[in-house]
Amino acid sequence: MEYAIELKGISKSFGPVAANKNINLGLAKGEILALLGENGSGKTTLMNMLSGIYMPDSGSIFIDGKKVEINSPEDSGKLGIGMVHQHFKLVERFTALENIRIGMRGAGRFIHGADVRKKIENTAAKFGFDIDLDKVVANMSVSEKQTLEILKVLCYGAKIIILDEPTAVLTVQEIDTLFAVLRKMKEDGHSVIIITHKLNEVMAISDRVAVLRHGEYIDTVVTKDTNEKALTELMVGHKVDLNIDRPIMEKTQPLLEIRDLTVKNDEGAIAVDHINFYIRGGEMLGVAGIAGSGQKELCEAIAGLRKIEEGQMIHEGESIVGMSPKKILDHGISMSFIPEDRLGMGLAPSLSITDNMILKNYNDSKGIFVDRKSGREEAQKVIDQLEVVTPSTETPVRRLSGGNVQKVLLGREIKAGPNVLVTAYPVRGLDINSSYTIYNILNEQKKKGVGILFVGEDLDVMLELCDKIMVICHGKLQGVVNSDHTTKEELGLMMTGAKNIVNKDGKTAGIAKDSAFTDEEVKA
Repeated sequence: MEYAIELKGISKSFGPVAANKNINLGLAKGEILALLGENGSGKTTLMNMLSGIYMPDSGSIFIDGKKVEINSPEDSGKLGIGMVHQHFKLVERFTALENIRIGMRGAGRFIHGADVRKKIENTAAKFGFDIDLDKVVANMSVSEKQTLEILKVLCYGAKIIILDEPTAVLTVQEIDTLFAVLRKMKEDGHSVIIITHKLNEVMAISDRVAVLRHGEYIDTVVTKDTNEKALTELMVGHKVDLNIDRPIMEKTQPLLEIRDLTVKNDEGAIAVDHINFYIRGGEMLGVAGIAGSGQKELCEAIAGLRKIEEGQMIHEGESIVGMSPKKILDHGISMSFIPEDRLGMGLAPSLSITDNMILKNYNDSKGIFVDRKSGREEAQKVIDQLEVVTPSTETPVRRLSGGNVQKVLLGREIKAGPNVLVTAYPVRGLDINSSYTIYNILNEQKKKGVGILFVGEDLDVMLELCDKIMVICHGKLQGVVNSDHTTKEELGLMMTGAKNIVNKDGKTAGIAKDSAFTDEEVKA
């Protein structure tokens, strides 16, 4: 096999932590290679050495069979390597054209502006990009920004493209468009590495799959000769049941009713626009929408963290509009909120796991002393139940990995015994093993009669896990669908603003109404 890139004996450590240990890996010319592994397996660190952000402690890198040294992103670019990071590297105030032009070697002084535009337009047309070069980045959608990043590295002459979690916040239709572009790149002789946690995407787009575990190289397999279950076992080192249960519970009266809710974002614009829905006990309602469609503001409003402009929020018959988070708890309303921002809003990063467990109910302590013994016991229960990787209950939360931070937060909220649980992206950043642990814990709460609002981004998971799915677009309700009678393609269309989608059975998948309060109104 002829390699575009070959890594031999690559190791990288940060202090006592070994991120990569003696990695041997090859990317063939004209192939799409998926790089798979759990959180902390060393995938991004390895790719950052190819992009010049880090330098290896030991080992060698070969490009087209020749040994090279990559000491900076400039070195990487000169060698024909382009990396599209999970967090885009764009100047928000510049147009698409200006963002590409500023990085083109020789642009401005030696290349006429019209020639630069022509080159970019030709590259875009060659790979099927649909992009407005005069649009300011700040006004672009996530998909448009990603398109710009890929076009940028292609215009810089990259023949090896690295994509880090490129589909995390894209709709189904946007993912299909991206994959079509990647296939055209492959046909043109480019080599592509894609880092992703989504096994269905790995199976759909890659030629081969390389697996890392705990910083070590495990194996590379041909995609058509494997399956999702086998790949999962390679990642985690043991068998994992990939089925997501959805227990069907007896319907109760709504625990939480949201009526004509309107909320503004931090800039003062309407983020949630007259939305209506309800959650019953023993029911999981999914919320699907393109990033920035009002999910964050909706969750914060329900938790009492954001002002309500209009509408009602009724919990077990009592209005909670205007109540502070503490007052909601003081009134006996058992509502827990798992925010999108774990460390900024959910937990105190400098405090230990024990102290973070105590924070929720320290006011219940008698006298002037806080009962740390019970807090330590609760922390240990969460560590044991959720398999939190930590030296002890006294470890500061900021020293935990993102996945372990999420487990601590979820464990603390469930410990409070809520009857409504609001979760914002509860498995974002978690590896597949940890994600399934979270799904099982949420289902256990559902069996106890808890009503769950599940804001997610993986439509396949939402269809398996949730009873109903509410779709929002630009803050407006697009429809509420029964998970058993819709598809992720239909959900994707609704997320982009389409209404009254007719499914393959000739039935309407979603509703475009101002109310979603009775089962009769939730069409399937």
